[in-house]
Amino acid sequence: MKKSPSPDSSSGMRRQPTQARARQTIEAIFGATAQIVEKEGEEGITTNKVAQVAGFSIGTLYQYFPSKEAIVLAMVERERNRVQQQLRELLDEAVAQRREVRAVLRDVVRLLVAAFGTGGHSRVRRGMVRLGWRIDHHDRVTAALREGAERNALALARLIEVGDTSVRAPTPAMMFVATRAIMGAIRSAALEDSPLLGQPAFEDELVRMLWGMLRADAGD
Repeated sequence: MKKSPSPDSSSGMRRQPTQARARQTIEAIFGATAQIVEKEGEEGITTNKVAQVAGFSIGTLYQYFPSKEAIVLAMVERERNRVQQQLRELLDEAVAQRREVRAVLRDVVRLLVAAFGTGGHSRVRRGMVRLGWRIDHHDRVTAALREGAERNALALARLIEVGDTSVRAPTPAMMFVATRAIMGAIRSAALEDSPLLGQPAFEDELVRMLWGMLRADAGD
């Protein structure tokens, strides 16, 4: 029996689009998935329905995605990559401008809440965020958190080097706890559809929590 191609390790796709037409097909599949979520909620997603809305045969869809979960994972992966790029740019700019760490923390929190929370988003966006949190595989989440922690540790070290001594030098333990704490709180709020998402009080508490972990005069 012929085996199906293995999903791509980073996104769950069977194969990555390399030509313009293939990329257009992927965009159509993503757009169709979002339309279904908007009209029927996340429960309405099926591969057959996605193919129908996108205007393709189910065989065309299966050339790229083995399941509806793989479609959502690929959408989540793309969004995560976009946010990571924004975060890199934010931290690089902070270092260049020698900003205070606490102000940078607020910008980081605001970016993460906007990307991975659901407050203030459209119905389709809220549905996709919650679905992404529910089905995203643990190893993918762990890898993303680890990468984020390492990148943020480097940025903090650079901010200290250029003059902000208000925070402790980052350690692996500090960054592990800080990263998991912030993303864990956002994940819980998103899955619970908490009314706190989108409110300044939620953002304030996350910043206060991170600052308490990172400040140089924190007690032992």
